[in-house]
Amino acid sequence: MSTLAPLRLLREPWNASEGNQSNATAGAGGAWCQGLDVPNELFLTLGLVSLVENLLVVAAILKNRNLHSPMYYFICCLAVSDMLVSVSNLVETLFMLLMEHGVLVIRASIIRHMDNIIDMLICSSVVSSLSFLGVIAVDRYITIFYALRYHSIMTLQRAVVTMASVWLASTVSSTIFITYYRNNAILLCLIGFFLFMLILMLVLYIHMFALARHHLRSISSQQKHLTVYRTSSLKGAVTLTILLGVFFVCWGPFFFHLILIVTCPTNPFCTCFFGYFNLFLILIICNSVVDPVIYAFRSQELRRKLREVGLCSW
Repeated sequence: MSTLAPLRLLREPWNASEGNQSNATAGAGGAWCQGLDVPNELFLTLGLVSLVENLLVVAAILKNRNLHSPMYYFICCLAVSDMLVSVSNLVETLFMLLMEHGVLVIRASIIRHMDNIIDMLICSSVVSSLSFLGVIAVDRYITIFYALRYHSIMTLQRAVVTMASVWLASTVSSTIFITYYRNNAILLCLIGFFLFMLILMLVLYIHMFALARHHLRSISSQQKHLTVYRTSSLKGAVTLTILLGVFFVCWGPFFFHLILIVTCPTNPFCTCFFGYFNLFLILIICNSVVDPVIYAFRSQELRRKLREVGLCSW
């Protein structure tokens, strides 16, 4: 799949000449250096699945007044961020398929403008998705450690300010990224942001897990409650493991790709790794598919509303 403007240029380092890259690829050898050709139909299918899932989540939250709380508003924003990934992927794939089959003929100037618009959606969705993942982690942390003060800390006004700030920052940063994507400093900022969000989530979830273990030990003498609480704690531990695991697996390869662009653009191993860029994009789209399952479908109230919305749509 031929990706769009900055993402297309991120496929391989812009500051490495074609001769150097071809020599590096030839020197590396091995079948795995041939890269991976992902069919457009797979991008299209995953984009449609993600779009439908996240639309259901947004509709369920908006239609149910019981879900009008800061936590679910953050989940709704995460779903919208994932929808941006899906919409940009669907638009790009459809236009590419139509142009490849000669059904659609567009002037180069129009294609460039379309590239800029879709790139804005893609970059904004990357930053906003990472941001709202962190916001949800902080919200859950406050819920656990400051349960009695939660409603005074996380007021609706503060939630709205947080959401507006994330969307504004995502729009501004995506504009800067598209304008200065050839500057390694921009890539380093993006990599640093990813590492910061990963460390933040890791620290918060480890602290929450430690609290669960502490509570488990404090009631260990009460045998009649031990089994129930042990089951609850294990379920929480599994959930946190899934959250961090999916986050790292889906986003890690893409940002490792960016690190290699900055550190070793002509190294044979790095050149081979660049050939799997489409796979990294597939993983990011898969994250948009899995997010609703982790953050939304595990809520009993939201599952019930999703069933109602699904039945009404039929």
